[in-house]
Amino acid sequence: MDQLSDELLLDAFQTANKYNLDQEFIQLLNAEIKRRQINAEGFLHTA
Repeated sequence: MDQLSDELLLDAFQTANKYNLDQEFIQLLNAEIKRRQINAEGFLHTA
């Protein structure tokens, strides 16, 4: 996970939700977003 840029991580999270991918995978992405303390609000609403 550390090799993903913040932008790529947010994009992966948004895409995983869009295509209803495995909830465990989505939770993993979400946990990493929280760990990095990324504010995803603007990105997720505009992307």
